[in-house]
Amino acid sequence: MRDKSSAIIANQVAVTPAPSGAAAPGSAAWRGTLLAGLGVLSFSGSFPATVFAMEGFDPYLVAIGRAVVAAVAAVVFLLVAKAPLLPPRAHLGSYLVIAAGVVFGFPILSGLALDTGADTSHAAVVVGLLPAATAACAVLRGGERPRPLFWVACAFGALSITIFTVSRGGGHVTGADLLLVGALLSAAVGYTEGGRLARETPGWRVISYALVVAAPLTVPVTVALALTTQVRPGAVSLAGLAYVGLISMFLGFIPWYAGLAMGGIARAGQTQLAQPLLTLLWAWLLLGERFDPVTVTAALAVLVCVAVSQRARS
Repeated sequence: MRDKSSAIIANQVAVTPAPSGAAAPGSAAWRGTLLAGLGVLSFSGSFPATVFAMEGFDPYLVAIGRAVVAAVAAVVFLLVAKAPLLPPRAHLGSYLVIAAGVVFGFPILSGLALDTGADTSHAAVVVGLLPAATAACAVLRGGERPRPLFWVACAFGALSITIFTVSRGGGHVTGADLLLVGALLSAAVGYTEGGRLARETPGWRVISYALVVAAPLTVPVTVALALTTQVRPGAVSLAGLAYVGLISMFLGFIPWYAGLAMGGIARAGQTQLAQPLLTLLWAWLLLGERFDPVTVTAALAVLVCVAVSQRARS
């Protein structure tokens, strides 16, 4: 018999997923949207927190070490809930895809972009295409047939980002921009695959198993980096690492994956529209970054394009 604490966890994270390919009922869809919005609020602080963490730690150590911090929390959750510590073998391939996308791909590529010259506001605008990329992955993975307007809106969004990055890069796309594009594509794949699994498995177990599957690589790499790179831990850098490890890499995914499963990947994924603007707000409040009208205009242009793409999706 499960104890009281495990029952509380199960009640809080259990979801009623929408059937694959079908629209969720109205109330469930709205609950899914609210849950996904909570996840987006958690993710929006990731870039500023990464900047803080890199004040005391190597970028690779931040990117990989955050997964180890999250894996410890994941194992604790699994033990408290008396759930198996390993995922079902039948879904191992999907968990490897999730790990590649959100445990390795996005943290490493976005961290390197911030370390090689991209400021937080610039990164937020480029990654603003993430909702469209996630929707496109959902279309390809789910075999749906979107209207042409969907692809037109996605193309205009990509064009807006290209113009913005070229203008900021002195007439050419920088290496940091390419890293950010790779980061958003990695996240889109991981989000889509995780949302699919969360239709059958609670969202907290989806991200937990992805972290556990990645642990045989993340743990030794983190130890090696900690021993071979310069480490200057301070209150700010430790707080940043704690945020990206516990919030961005683990706790934020609990409502996020639950929301995608309950409200539908495309519908609930619309909450990502707010992420670039929230990140700009955190960059201003926490880092004191100043952004000009061009940055705000580019962010709003991407928001409009992605909003149109979401509504024209099916």
